[in-house]
Amino acid sequence: MTKKDYAKITWPIFFQLISLPQKLTGLMPLLFGFAYAQYAFGRIDWINTLLYFVAQFCVALFVSGFNHVQDFKKAKDSKYLETTNIISYRHLNPKHVLYLMFSFLLIACSIGIILVFRTNLILLFIGGAAIFVAIFYTAGPIPLSRLPLGEMLSGPVEGFGTVFIASFINMPYLPIFLSFHSEWIVNLTVNLAVLFQLLLVGLPFAILDSTVMFADNICDLKQDIKNERYTLPFYLGKKKAVQIYPFWPSTALLFILISVIFNYLPIWSLLVLLLLPWIIKNTHAFMQFQDKATTFKSAINNLLMIGAAQVLIIVAFLLFS
Repeated sequence: MTKKDYAKITWPIFFQLISLPQKLTGLMPLLFGFAYAQYAFGRIDWINTLLYFVAQFCVALFVSGFNHVQDFKKAKDSKYLETTNIISYRHLNPKHVLYLMFSFLLIACSIGIILVFRTNLILLFIGGAAIFVAIFYTAGPIPLSRLPLGEMLSGPVEGFGTVFIASFINMPYLPIFLSFHSEWIVNLTVNLAVLFQLLLVGLPFAILDSTVMFADNICDLKQDIKNERYTLPFYLGKKKAVQIYPFWPSTALLFILISVIFNYLPIWSLLVLLLLPWIIKNTHAFMQFQDKATTFKSAINNLLMIGAAQVLIIVAFLLFS
């Protein structure tokens, strides 16, 4: 294909390239982290909040577009290229897409450096680890997404990691503090109680994010095998993977309940349990039929429902308590 044959990246194509509707799933842990910082630690730094919002959004854009390019390069199945991969069926120039995506990553990293100066050096290592996963999730000789590690990485990084950083940059007293002194002395101060608190309230988002990835991999199992992409459902087998699936959202709700018991979340957070009938309905629909075009969105809807409810409950508590 020559340069003249490549299509231009119009706005509709760009929105499809970055999977815009799915960006809402990444918004939930971000908004929760901001709201929780005010609820639990009594502080919001609006400059840090705005900076991280832009940085996280740029990372999300990078991940979507970058993954499309890597999947295009590593694809083995011609039908997948013709019907599923946007780089191929939209006739996009993969180099131009990469340049665009790395520009988003550069913006995110630049903002990240600013946040490091505004908080603490430890954020450089935390953010660096997240960027490492974002890049090598689909890149490298053995991409992480082609191993049974996707769910174990996407959840902690995109779910808990986002909640943690969104809270961390707003906290008056940082739970992890790294400092350097003369004569090569390094001090690392860790508040385990606060870390445990953030871990517990962030786990529901980590689990729900992993659930979305798990559902996605179940739907794509046949296609992934053709493209030599061996995810967790491949090793479990589709039947067992579907049987395990309903335990994921249930576990997320369990950790919300535990967080309330530990007084890490307000008692109002138990209202999330009222969503149980809809969560069961969505879960049952996916278990009956696993299809990317029809039932996969049920996993996304569960995350959006629970995430939005958590955010709204925290905000309502702050406004009316």
